[in-house]
Amino acid sequence: MTRLIDDRLIPMTRKTFRLGLMALDGCMLSSLSGPADALRVAQTLAEIRSPNDAPKFESVVFSARNAKRVRSESGIEISDIKPLGRDQQFDLVLVPGINHHRPGELWQRRAEFEPEFAALRAFHLRGTRIAATCSGTYLLGMAGLLDGRRATTSWWMASSFRRHFPAVRLEEQALMLEDGNIITTGASTAVFTLVVRLIAEFAGEELAQQTSRMMLLDTERQSQAPYVSQALLEKPRHSLAEKITHFLDKELHNQISVSRLASHCGTSERSLLRHFHAHFGSTPLGYIQHLRVERAKALLEATQLSFDEVVERCGYSDVPSFRKLFKRETSLTPGDYRERFRLRAR
Repeated sequence: MTRLIDDRLIPMTRKTFRLGLMALDGCMLSSLSGPADALRVAQTLAEIRSPNDAPKFESVVFSARNAKRVRSESGIEISDIKPLGRDQQFDLVLVPGINHHRPGELWQRRAEFEPEFAALRAFHLRGTRIAATCSGTYLLGMAGLLDGRRATTSWWMASSFRRHFPAVRLEEQALMLEDGNIITTGASTAVFTLVVRLIAEFAGEELAQQTSRMMLLDTERQSQAPYVSQALLEKPRHSLAEKITHFLDKELHNQISVSRLASHCGTSERSLLRHFHAHFGSTPLGYIQHLRVERAKALLEATQLSFDEVVERCGYSDVPSFRKLFKRETSLTPGDYRERFRLRAR
């Protein structure tokens, strides 16, 4: 691994990095094959640079229930899976994303994963670093390994994740978070951010950069925020939440106060605040600002309106203030966002 010296990652002298990939029925194949491929590319590049002294990367696909084969969510079968012996040693164990149709589905299926929970807890007790990507973060949460920790998950699962794991300090906009020896990442391709980080730790930043360039990986991404789509987020199923959502959709271009919103919903301001924290994980003001940024994103993607016109349609009069809010929420300027995500005619 590495030592941090003068804010630099200095690779240590150990020559082999072993990545354990946990095989699961219904897993996303890319969550296993992607990291394995990236490490293999790093291995090849390292051997070209230093044929006689190259670091070694190993990827081992294993099963917590000693299955000999599993079927990925795409239907492709994964075989040659190694049994999990008691003395199996890994530098890091990675839990892949798992196919599911609704954010809360994995919670309902939690009894199916007891062998995986037991294996993950055993690795944790031995001090092994553990990572999960995409929906695999649910398994870490259900195993109790994220309680009290900062963590992230796929942005579209955030509402469900927060509801099922209230003891976790969820930061859904983060692309990757490490807290102690636990690492979580966002959706599928965020796993490459983790792998590049591991290559840098083990063999140095130069090899990590070369691997990124060879595989056309975007190492500049730091946040999931630019990719969030309000239309795909899980909506709270509650009559008051539905009243709030309906009202805000109609009135977002106007000035909205907490008292006005509470009056429309037939509740007190105090009850409204409690409801927002419980169902939206935010204050009313924070949620309204978030919706306005979402509207601005949609207008920047689909129209040629100037930013001043976009701001007006989002219920703001102070353009510089909204520009700052937009960048804070998305990590991009409005111009950069439009250039990256605008809908282009074919």
